[in-house]
Amino acid sequence: MEWIDTHSHLYDGTFQEDMDQVIQDCKDAGLSRIYLPNVDLESLDALHALSEKDPGLFFPMMGLHPTSVKADWKTVLAEIKEQLYARPEYYVAVGEIGTDLYWDKTFEREMEICFREQAAWAADLNKPIIIHSRDSLDWNIGIVEELKSKYPNLTGIFHCFNGTEEQALRIQKLGFLIGIGGVVTFKNAGVAEALTNVPLDIMVMETDAPYLAPVPYRGKRNHSMYIPLIAQKLAEVKDCSLNEIARITTKNALTLFGT
Repeated sequence: MEWIDTHSHLYDGTFQEDMDQVIQDCKDAGLSRIYLPNVDLESLDALHALSEKDPGLFFPMMGLHPTSVKADWKTVLAEIKEQLYARPEYYVAVGEIGTDLYWDKTFEREMEICFREQAAWAADLNKPIIIHSRDSLDWNIGIVEELKSKYPNLTGIFHCFNGTEEQALRIQKLGFLIGIGGVVTFKNAGVAEALTNVPLDIMVMETDAPYLAPVPYRGKRNHSMYIPLIAQKLAEVKDCSLNEIARITTKNALTLFGT
């Protein structure tokens, strides 16, 4: 079976000591592609280094994470844009972008400005966007609904989906996908129930490593090699085979990213 992790921060420092083993474990688990979202300017060196270590496995994105939107956001955003437009063929998507109302609402307005601006870059370059929506899913869906009227070619993934069936179907109408990660294995999250009637055609697999490890590794370092474990839970929810999950989610990811 071929698997794709559409969202992993394997360049994070927690993997520094055992990166060669991490890469081998991913390949042994059937991972053929791992997409790496950026966070901010500080994450760039590690992102680029890992992408160049195994370019057939790792595919980098460029973007400013909403929790990194601070007082200096205008300067940082300009530098992120410069990076993206200097090598548009190198970055497969604009991400990770969006809003986050969980940690800090100080720069709520600025998060939205950055989200909209980066989505405009993606539309201009015809690249997908990867959307972070912690405690802000309805808000982000509304923003994308507005953006789609201006940028009909805009598409992407609502990463780490933990919403309702209704929200998933709104996302489907936008022509976007939802990222299914370790949260689907959490007993009280409600995600599994929400996905029962949502078509596999809008789902892709992800880990968000090193965060949000699936049961039974919850609370420990997450890893892209856990994709089959997450997929097994999704297969139970959708009452289908693991092969079917692999086939459809891999096809969805390849169609979106084009590589």
